[in-house]
Amino acid sequence: MKRAIISVIIIGAILAGIIYILRNNKAKNEAVTQAAAVTNAEVAVRVASVQSEQVDLTYTSNGTFEPKQEVTVSAQAAGRVVRVLVDEGARVSAGQTLAIVEGDKVNVNVANAQAVYNDAEANVQRFESAFATGGVTKQQLDQVKLQFENAKNNLQSAKLMAGDVTIKTSVAGIVNSRMIEPGTYVNPGTAAFDIVNISALKLRVNADEKNVAALRVGQTVQVTVSVLPDKVLSGKITFIAPKSDGSLNFPVEIEVANPNNELRAGMYGTANFGSQSGTVLVAPRAAFVGSVSDNKVFVARDGKAIAAKVVSGRNFGDNVEILGGLKEGDQVIISGQINVFDQTPITIIK
Repeated sequence: MKRAIISVIIIGAILAGIIYILRNNKAKNEAVTQAAAVTNAEVAVRVASVQSEQVDLTYTSNGTFEPKQEVTVSAQAAGRVVRVLVDEGARVSAGQTLAIVEGDKVNVNVANAQAVYNDAEANVQRFESAFATGGVTKQQLDQVKLQFENAKNNLQSAKLMAGDVTIKTSVAGIVNSRMIEPGTYVNPGTAAFDIVNISALKLRVNADEKNVAALRVGQTVQVTVSVLPDKVLSGKITFIAPKSDGSLNFPVEIEVANPNNELRAGMYGTANFGSQSGTVLVAPRAAFVGSVSDNKVFVARDGKAIAAKVVSGRNFGDNVEILGGLKEGDQVIISGQINVFDQTPITIIK
């Protein structure tokens, strides 16, 4: 019995010692944690100033030249081509005849139209005689005359379709391709010639959302062409798309005069937008939390990190144009942002 009591006492003493040690360790850990919290209350960060800088404001966009006009000239009537008057590469003017088509000489439509015309003509003569004697009314006579006019028009149309007809171009330009030869049988709508007008060309390029706002229809743009390295051409913006494509780019068309036909449709060209240099407000790209498009930075102010929403503009290497949300001289955090939130105390290090 005495031995059991001694064992209980020993076990109790051991447990008490363990409890004392655990409580003592907990107190020490809490003290260390509190000390660490005091030590790390301020987050170390690096900052940089928002400032105005002289930057190159030009930007370029590449594209290909397209003809000012491109028209496919088609046959208007069925028949056999008897003469082709122009070759590929020939210059043509608006209204010029390009080919002659021999219409179907034996055409049942002409015969039918002629029969209707003859009948209508005879009816007019009969009704005029009857009207003179009071056999028909003036309204009936007018109706027969109207039928006669319709029959005459139909006969003229049928004869035109059956006779020789011409294929003409509605635009001036150069014959880019010819799809018919003498002896070819064509139907209405058959493609015969491809006419392109390259007296002026259209350069189609893309402008991103941050640059398109500065463009205006009628604005002059410098254009360079890889095949003419020593020449700088002048173009004029004729179209800016009101809607962007899937990549947030806006199609822009620039018309370039081509009086000497030095340029060809399909050539590669570069549009040079903007002025050579200017002063803009910029901040380091490293100041942006996440991507630049998120437009979020932290400003160091009064020993704290202050979250700020900005309006970013164009990119200039390691700097980004600031259009709003910051002013010159503001200190933005460029290192350590991952550890701060709005109103977090900070320590600025060099």
